[in-house]
Amino acid sequence: MPIGTPAHRHPRHAIVIASGGLDSTVLAYWLAARGAKLTLLSFDYGQRHRVELEHAADIASLLGCPQKTIELATLGRLLAGSALTDTVVPVPDGHYTDESMRATIVPNRNAIILDIAVAVAIVSKADVVAFGAHAGDHAIYPDCRPEFVERFTRTVRAANEGLLASDFEVLAPFLAHSKTDIVRIGAALGVPFERTWSCYRGQAMHCGTCGTCIERKEAFESNGLPDPTTYRNACA
Repeated sequence: MPIGTPAHRHPRHAIVIASGGLDSTVLAYWLAARGAKLTLLSFDYGQRHRVELEHAADIASLLGCPQKTIELATLGRLLAGSALTDTVVPVPDGHYTDESMRATIVPNRNAIILDIAVAVAIVSKADVVAFGAHAGDHAIYPDCRPEFVERFTRTVRAANEGLLASDFEVLAPFLAHSKTDIVRIGAALGVPFERTWSCYRGQAMHCGTCGTCIERKEAFESNGLPDPTTYRNACA
């Protein structure tokens, strides 16, 4: 399935929001396959699964591109009430429902992260800021919807008139794709899935029971692909 920008152009230099997870890693490999120079930008916002940052650095090493981690942990401590940043809030187990997925919202996270990435793009003279939002995020995460991407892009162009590349865009090529689609794309690109991290619990290995672990397992199963992940609860 072809994916890309409306004009299917090839980005020259992409600032990739890289969490070390499946979606952003497949995105980085997809952009590399299109000949883009990459800079991976990761964020420590106080997430309980900050182990993912080690995986982002590992992926950058494999791709031979720079990776920078932005420190936002102080901000994260102000954003209480999310299972990702507040240890009082439990990480929900099982398939995501609207309610359990809502527990993982970090307010305005993508807008904050993307704003920083745009500033880095200006300094780096990059023509693209890319992030891995996908169709499974739409129901609960407003900042993962096409409307957000379109409006955010208009806003940053207005806020940085004359500073951005003339063809600058915020690129989210997986917006209409499921996690299953993303794993299929990644498999075709030779993505080292075993080097990625999904679990929101952030322990020594994937828990196997939280919503992101369940999604990860099912994406491989749906594609008939072996899952290279080691889960603490393998049969969950």
